[in-house]
Formats: sequence, C-alpha cells, structure tokens
Amino acid sequence: MRSPWKIATVLVAALLTAAGCGSSGAGTDDGTVSLSLWTGFSGPDRPAYEALVKQFNDSHPKIKVTMDVQPWDAIGQKLPGAWATGQGPDLATPNFDPGVLFTYAKTNSLLPLDEAVGDGDGKLNTSLFPKAANTAFTIDGKLYAAPANMATLVLYYNKAMLSADGVAVPTTADEFAAAAKKLTKVDGGKVTQYGISLADHSTIQMWPILQWMNGGDIVDAKGCATIAQAPSVQALQNWADLVAKDKVSPVGQTGADADTLFSAKKAAMEINGPWAAAGFKTAGIDLGIAAIPVGAGGPVTLASTVPLAIGKSTKHKAQALEFLAWWTGKTAQAAFSDASGFPPVRTDVTSSNPVVAPFAAGLPHARLYLPGLSTSAKIDTDVYVPLIGKITRGEPVEPAAKAAAEAINKITGCKP
Repeated sequence: MRSPWKIATVLVAALLTAAGCGSSGAGTDDGTVSLSLWTGFSGPDRPAYEALVKQFNDSHPKIKVTMDVQPWDAIGQKLPGAWATGQGPDLATPNFDPGVLFTYAKTNSLLPLDEAVGDGDGKLNTSLFPKAANTAFTIDGKLYAAPANMATLVLYYNKAMLSADGVAVPTTADEFAAAAKKLTKVDGGKVTQYGISLADHSTIQMWPILQWMNGGDIVDAKGCATIAQAPSVQALQNWADLVAKDKVSPVGQTGADADTLFSAKKAAMEINGPWAAAGFKTAGIDLGIAAIPVGAGGPVTLASTVPLAIGKSTKHKAQALEFLAWWTGKTAQAAFSDASGFPPVRTDVTSSNPVVAPFAAGLPHARLYLPGLSTSAKIDTDVYVPLIGKITRGEPVEPAAKAAAEAINKITGCKP
C-alpha cells in the first residue's frame, strides 16, 4: 500500500549529481533510440512491468526502453528539479497519486499528449480508458499522462478466520461493521486477532470508501468541503468507534503495517488493491476476495491509477509517444493484466487471470480520491490524515470534522 506525500524542494545541482541526469534519450550508431523510464514499481508487481518493457523492446528493434526502478520518494525528490531544468528521463511515473501532475504542469515539465489521441494503431485510445483515468490526467483541458495501470480496491479476507467464527462474507455496510467486531478477539485485555487491518497514514486511502459507502464525501466537485455533512460524520463516527472502542483494528498503522498484520494472520480482513494478492498468497493465507460491501451510498470503491508521463524536454518525442500508445494498446494490456492481476487500462480487453475479475468489476463505480484538485496532496497530508488519526484515538468526531471542513475550505479557497 502506498501513500500521497509532498514533493520535496531540493537544490538543482544536487539533484543532477544524485540522479546522474543528462540529456533525455539517446541515439546509437545503428539508429536505435534509447529511452529512459523512471518508475516506483518496486513491489510484487514489478516483474509484470519489467516483462512489458521487455516485450516492447523485443517488438521494436529501433527503440530501447530502459526502466529504472527507484523508491517513490526518491523519484519525488529527483524528478521535479530534473524535468524543470530539461534533464532527467524521457518518461516517468512521477508518483502513484495522479494529483502530483499539477505540480509538474505548473513548472511546464510535461509533454501534452493530445496530438497522440485517436482510435487507430499507434494512438492513445482514451475513449477506451476508464473515465477515472481521463479525469485524473487532464488539466485545463489538456491530457498530460496515460495510465500506467488501473486498479480498484477490494475486500481481502482470511477464509479460515471467517469460517472459524461462522461469519459470512459481508455484502452490506452493516454486515461489514458487524463482521469486523465479531472477528476481533481479546484475551486478558490484549487483542489477539483484529477484525480488520485499517491504515490511517502512509497508505492508499481506504477511509474515504467508508464515507462513500454511507453516501458521504470529503469535498464536492467545486472543492468545497462536505466532510462535516451528516452522511460523512455518521460513517466516520461508526468506524472511529469500532477502532477506538471495539479495537477492531490497531491505531496508527501505515499501509505497510496493515499489510504485515494481515499477512501474519493477525487480522481477518483488509481493504487493498491487486498488487497485494501475490504477497498474501505467498504468506499462506487462505485468501478470499470480495467486492466492497454496499451501504446507503450504493456500490463504490476507490479507483487507483498511476500516471505515465513524458518529460517535455525529451529529444525523442515520437518514440516516447509510440511507447505510450503501445503500453496502453490491446496486446500489451492483455499481457500485463494476465501477469499482474490488475484490470486492463482499456475497456475492450479481457484477462485470463481469474484474480482480475473482482477488480475489473469495481471499475464502473470506482471513484478517485480528491480528484481534479491541485491542492489534493495538501488536503490529504494536512487535514484528512490528521483527522483520521485524531478520531480513531477517541477525539469527538463532529467537531473534528467541522474543523477539517474549515481547513479544507481555506486550502481550496471555497467560500460556502
């Protein structure tokens, strides 16, 4: 699991030295063009991305893409200064949070992709991308990235634990809360088994799903806070009480902590994405995968998509655009989905991997977290994450949500 964070400000000279930055792209004596790609795909899904790059190189003898896998925070430190000064890689996944594109757009670091959009071969068929991806990657009417992947979150559960307690897989919000409570075991005041493993920081967000399930949200389409409205407050109160009073999940977990707890068979359920499935199976969990339970807000889950962008200063624009078109094409996406367990980024591609089905099924009703807001990272780090940390430690929800709403409106400039 992963988390949005702020892009660090660093000295350009230090960046260029640390990153080994030079001119984007290179040619060879035989006419082969070399493209550099920075990504943060260092988890269990890394081999699937590497296989995709190899497949491209094998089928495009005059273009060679070299994928440099780095920690996400390292990319976040190096890439802004490198691209802003015309250095760095030809292509990159700047962050797993699409909101980061606003940062790069402000420094005029991204190559607009609109000229490559179309329906034919060698084009970006954006009409076949899930709506959430196009929304996430469009700023002021211009497309600045293609989806490196597309995913939704599901409910992972330990079949053996649910069976032992006679708990059916929850399908409604009420069943979900009841299951989390029943599956929590306390012995002598110490929790020996948690009903669910929830993270509250350094994670891909899951708490918004709990609000959406109840018909609530964090902001509206104009960026005005809705987090203090009744549906959100009710959902936050319910789940904060489950954590603070009923101990259904540890408090203060990072995404990595939450994964470790579930992998260690100390929690019965977890909300997570397709990247986690292989690791959970390797841990020996009798793994079940189900859709997020449905509440008053209707079926919903969180959409996750990583932007794959081109640096504006690349010297090989045509080849970089060709790579993006191929990456999002039918052949590549079928192969990637089969290997990774992620849904394809195209709606006209199906996968033979049985793990994909529950994630793909969530795409029609998947929602982005704080979409279309240039201030999304600040709202997350300065307001939303601290709010969840406070209420899960027992702070009254209603006044905390009201204070969060005021802080959000101040950040976005909304005057309700």
